[in-house]
Amino acid sequence: MNKELHDERNRRWDEPFGEEALDGDVVARILSLPDFEDLRPADFPEWLPLEGIIANDGRLRRFQRGDVIIRKGDYGNSLFVILEGTVVGLAPSSDEEGVLPGTTVNRKSLSRSLMQLFARAKPPEYRASRTANNDVQKSLARLTEGADPSQRVNVDDLVSRYSTFTLQAPQMFGELAALTRSPRSASVFAFEDDTLLFELRWQGLREIRNWSSSFKQRIDRLYHERGLAIRLQECPAFKNLSKSALDEIAKESLFETYGSFDWTHRFKSTIGRRAGTDRVIEQEQLIYQEGTHFDGLLLINSGFARVSEHIDHGERTIGYLSRNDTYGLDEILGSPDNGSITARTSLRAIGYVDIIRIPTYLVRKHVLSHQPIAVAENAKAATMSDSSEDMRQGLMDFFVDRRFINGEKAMVINLDRCVGCDDCVRACATAHDNNPRFTRHGPTYESAMVVNACMHCTDAVCLIGCPTGAIHRLEDTGTVVIDDNTCIGCETCANSCPYNNIRMVDIRDESGAFMLDREGKTISRATKCDLCASQLTGPACVQACPHDALVRVNIRDTEKLLKWLR
Repeated sequence: MNKELHDERNRRWDEPFGEEALDGDVVARILSLPDFEDLRPADFPEWLPLEGIIANDGRLRRFQRGDVIIRKGDYGNSLFVILEGTVVGLAPSSDEEGVLPGTTVNRKSLSRSLMQLFARAKPPEYRASRTANNDVQKSLARLTEGADPSQRVNVDDLVSRYSTFTLQAPQMFGELAALTRSPRSASVFAFEDDTLLFELRWQGLREIRNWSSSFKQRIDRLYHERGLAIRLQECPAFKNLSKSALDEIAKESLFETYGSFDWTHRFKSTIGRRAGTDRVIEQEQLIYQEGTHFDGLLLINSGFARVSEHIDHGERTIGYLSRNDTYGLDEILGSPDNGSITARTSLRAIGYVDIIRIPTYLVRKHVLSHQPIAVAENAKAATMSDSSEDMRQGLMDFFVDRRFINGEKAMVINLDRCVGCDDCVRACATAHDNNPRFTRHGPTYESAMVVNACMHCTDAVCLIGCPTGAIHRLEDTGTVVIDDNTCIGCETCANSCPYNNIRMVDIRDESGAFMLDREGKTISRATKCDLCASQLTGPACVQACPHDALVRVNIRDTEKLLKWLR
């Protein structure tokens, strides 16, 4: 018996960013703006037209006076262009504690949490039909087109009490966080009623930047002009400098990148062969060799770098650097003003790393001369000397070689306590319609097992290639989640995950039959741990463990992790 085949397969722009795709007049208006007027449709391929990017990856949003547009610390997934009205932002140096109302986390109520315990079991990997999903998606889009009135603030009070900046049409903002997939550096509010903004999600920003060299240069220049001074201020070594000093340093600093952007595939192949530290280090691009001359302080902008020292015929890992850490500060501190500076350790890119190189003479002029004590303390923290002394060498190599230092919420099981009861797996299944979102096994070092569950990484490389933005961070918590409504089953995120923590599953309808496309092929979607983002009690796996054998932890919080393991 032939079953009628409905096309349940999601495609790139089935679900536009807004409630519906922007019409031609709005698209033409956007393309006439100063930041977009140099774009040439001919530079874009037929399968990815410029007008289609603007129409589907962009949306219009209207705000009233005092509405919060972006919040400092939230993860940024888009940029904004002001079409009408004015916005005001708090300077990045402002102390915002207590200024903004708290965000409302969308979690299940207590009654709904209890009901899920007794709900009728659904077929494995059941998904609602596209019709039902579309209705939900459209209702959610309507809620997000404007702003939450409960988040409205008194703008006059903010302007009178804090250092602020003002932006007007047709200026752009938010591009720094959107490009780097990092937290917002400032909070921005609507200053006038009926402020109209064009919002472009980062997938569209990425495509335009990839296909238009003029737009790429403009965005990169804007990042250098605006973002570098802000980035410097976020680093402990520079946070107390004056604006003029920061501007001078920003003007003379250089952006550098090391390693491969597509490092994950080669890494997975090497780890699969159970290679040791020496083989893993061979893949890491050398930035500085111990004993060689260097000029300039290095500030890690994104990614990770390994710090090692030469021992006998190999390298011993003594620490690693991540965002806002610096390399070379100790060497500059200990060298004469005009003397040669020699690297005391080697520095290598772990996968891919963005670095800001700051000239030595500016470090001496603005940093060492004004706050030498604070700098010394920050340098000590950045090189992780205290942590690496406490951590056994084998565990350090295990975490660095396997890139687990990327994990913000890694699932670690203490095998000395785990009795294999599988309560954690059953709890996860209960929270996700009887579909557990992790597998209780993974790489092990002595009593510590890092489980195959999404770690919600600092540098979430799974986000980079997703064509629809289906896999994304929640703005308020940074949790990495997947939207079933927009996942097209392309497997890009699963292939990109260095830890094999994302699976592709064939989805089923209410009867338990596999969903098929018009060609009769099964439809797959990506699935993984979502940290129980909607659960009232947080991660169900942690709550269910009766022996305190499981924890979700930031791998870089070595003190907490070692104390728990011991």
